[in-house]
Amino acid sequence: MAVIETKDLTKYYGKTRGIENLNLAVEEGEIFGFIGPNGAGKSTTIRTLLNLIFPTSGSAMIFGLDVVKDKVKILKDVGYLPSEVFYYDGMRAIDLLTYSASFYRVDAKPRIKELADRLDLDLHKKIDDLSYGNRKKVGIIQGLLHSPKLIILDEPTGGLDPLMQQTFFQIIREQNQAGATVLFSSHILSEVQKMASRIAIIKDGNIIKTETMAEMQKESYKKVILTFKTPEEAKAFTLAGSDGVEVHDNTFNCIYRGDIHLLVTAIAASAAIDVHIAEPDLEEVFMHYYRSDGPNATDNVSAAPASHKKVAA
Repeated sequence: MAVIETKDLTKYYGKTRGIENLNLAVEEGEIFGFIGPNGAGKSTTIRTLLNLIFPTSGSAMIFGLDVVKDKVKILKDVGYLPSEVFYYDGMRAIDLLTYSASFYRVDAKPRIKELADRLDLDLHKKIDDLSYGNRKKVGIIQGLLHSPKLIILDEPTGGLDPLMQQTFFQIIREQNQAGATVLFSSHILSEVQKMASRIAIIKDGNIIKTETMAEMQKESYKKVILTFKTPEEAKAFTLAGSDGVEVHDNTFNCIYRGDIHLLVTAIAASAAIDVHIAEPDLEEVFMHYYRSDGPNATDNVSAAPASHKKVAA
């Protein structure tokens, strides 16, 4: 069963495209990675799902309910951590969290204390006295205090030190093991690699690929480094199926996708004096999708088609 499902979901800001014809399905109980660089449309998608902004066209469902018509019913079972958190500065953290819990009509005091202890957060400090990282901890607790069925995380680890990031990841894994579905948006691929079982790559407001993490890492990509006697030999070498080619002095580097036998044949016919072939990390595979269209591939601003009519949000 799909906990989140969109059909041709589109959002324009005037004539500027946010997302366009986006089709996404997140299954119950999975941790789903939503990856792309800043500006690709991740936050627009999430804000539209939460009905913080209205779609221009298309539809989105959560728990089988329409995100616009059934917003109130949906949000009682959703926990959300935005990329940046803003609060009333004069409030203490505990007061803000207690106030937040009142909307869900649950006694969240034990849960708030448990999470605060694990995240090393002083609940009695005022919001304006907290660092950016500690404000993010308040946001984490706020998003999880009611044990939501769906957790939506938008660039969640900003401001957290590495040790606290590990604690955060463990908390999310525990929530998932308890039955929560997680949509995890990030441009830091190592985070997604640790957490997600399935991913969608978004580029220029469009989903360009959806697959399991295992499929992405095993999709015949190879990192190839060849060393030649001279820089001239390195510059002259070409390899069909290569991407992201870089030549430094007498070294040729690329990401190769294709028949491994053809790769070996090409190397054997070359003048290379040393060869290194390895599995690329997720970051290198991911960048393959962004190099293909040149340096402007990650821009998320384009003119709307002439027939487009603006729908007021």
